This record gives sequence, C-alpha cells and structure tokens, in this order.
Amino acid sequence: MSDIANTPAREYEAQLGDYFALLKPRVMQLVVFTALVGMLAAPVSVHPVIGFASILFVAIGAGASGALNMWWDADIDAVMKRTVKRPIPAGKVQPGEALALGVALSGMAVMMLALSANLLAAGMLLFTILFYAVFYTMWLKRATPQNIVIGGAAGAFPPVIGWIIATGSFSVEAWLMFALIFMWTPPHFWALALFMRSDYDDANVPMLTVTHGRPATRRHILAYTALLFVLAIGTGFTAIGGYVYLAFAVVLNVMFLLGAYRIWQRDEVMAEADNYAVERKFFRLSLFYLFLHFGAILIEATLRPYGLGGW
Repeated sequence: MSDIANTPAREYEAQLGDYFALLKPRVMQLVVFTALVGMLAAPVSVHPVIGFASILFVAIGAGASGALNMWWDADIDAVMKRTVKRPIPAGKVQPGEALALGVALSGMAVMMLALSANLLAAGMLLFTILFYAVFYTMWLKRATPQNIVIGGAAGAFPPVIGWIIATGSFSVEAWLMFALIFMWTPPHFWALALFMRSDYDDANVPMLTVTHGRPATRRHILAYTALLFVLAIGTGFTAIGGYVYLAFAVVLNVMFLLGAYRIWQRDEVMAEADNYAVERKFFRLSLFYLFLHFGAILIEATLRPYGLGGW
C-alpha cells in the first residue's frame, strides 16, 4: 500500500479548489471531450438533457479515479517535481479525505449513469474506475515498465462509454476511438519521461526510461508512433471517418511521425545540449493530437445528417 505516513500534516483548512484539484481537472477535460465525441458520433441520437447528465456523470467518475490515484500515490508524488504541489503532498488535503471523496464520487457516478443512460454504460464506467485506480495505480505503475502501455487503456475507455450511452451496445467504431487513445498514450508519456529525467528514478517508478534506458525509449516512441500513424489514417476510411477527418489525420500524423523520427535520431548528449527541445516539442504536439483527431470525428458527425460528412 502507498506509504502515506510521511505526508505533511495539514497546516490550514482545505479549500474547495484543493478538493477540485484532486479530481485532475486537466485529465477530466480530455475524458469529457472524448466521451462526448463517442456519444455524438454514434448513429443513435441522445436527448440533450440525458446526454448532458450522462457526460457529467462520466466526468465525475473520471474525477473520482483521479482522487483515488492521488490517495495511493501520495508517497511518490511527494518526491517528483512534476507532482510535489498536488494537494496531498503539499499538505492541503489529508489522504483519508481523498480516499473518501474518490469512493463517494465513484459510487454516485456509476449509480447515476445507470439511471440516466443504461446499465452497460454504468458497468463500463465502473470497470474504467477500477482499472485505473486498482489495476494501474495500485499494481502496474510500480510493477512493470509496461505500466503506461497497459494502463493507458483506462484513459481510452471514455469514447466507448459515450458510444454505449447512445446505443446501449459496443461497436467496431467505438473500439477504433479506444485504439487511437490507447496507442497515443505510450509515446506521449515516454516523451515526458525523457525530459523529466530523474523524476521517475527518484520515485522508484519503473518507467521505460528507468528500466531499459533512454535509447530503448526513443526506439519505442518511434515504433508506437508508426503503428499509430497506420491506425489513425486507416480510421479515416471507416464509418466515423471522412474527408475532413482524413485531412486532419494525414497532417497531424506526418508531423507526429516526423517528431518521433527526430527523437529516435538523437542521443542524450544532443538532447541535453538543447535542453530536450525536440522531445518537449513532440510532447506539446501530443497534447493537441487527440483533441484535434476527436474534433475531426466530431465535425464528421455534425456534417453527416446533412449528407456532407463521411464517405
């Protein structure tokens, strides 16, 4: 279990913003957007009130996962520069409060999604929360360099949930959206790991940069980006694709693959000389990559009723 004994004692009464920070609002934005796109891209329309409520409960479930993650990871968050200012290591929120908030919000989100949408969507939300909070956070993250590869599935489920909210069933299109996020996650985080340098070493987290070295990480980034290139372009020729999506996908994936190739060409001497400029640029591009791909899917879905979207 996470060692929370050394977590700083509270020095003041926690504010609402501190509890909100536990929910990882930046991650929640991506969850909400991809779930919304999954729902709107489905071939079945959803009443606006039901759709709004359902996406809200998905967002709450994502926030609950974030709170549970911060509760368990309080010990490693305290030694990583990137996470040391999070509410628990900063002494703003007590670990027990984060656990209680995560459990309470998880239960509420799953039950309310079952009422607003359907049992299958609620079941997928519950599975996603458990996958992220238990399977990834409590086990994979500290056990294997494949942590971010397998654990990336947790962040890839929201568009599947959105699709199920609308249709009540699974489909190939939903899993294609899942695959886009799943394949994007490793190069995104491995690029971050390259220029964060010692963070994962200090926290004793077996990220690929720690267990296999930076040259191997650079090769993995290129390999996964090449596979993502094929997947993303191929998705353009499916039911959720079309001319608009394909135009976005070609431009974005050429840029992404070129960035991965440049990372692969470099060694640590070159990277340190320019303060990991290429790696940082690739990471920044990765932040826009998913939003733009899913934005293109949303445009296709919006145009389709007018006979303009798709093929």
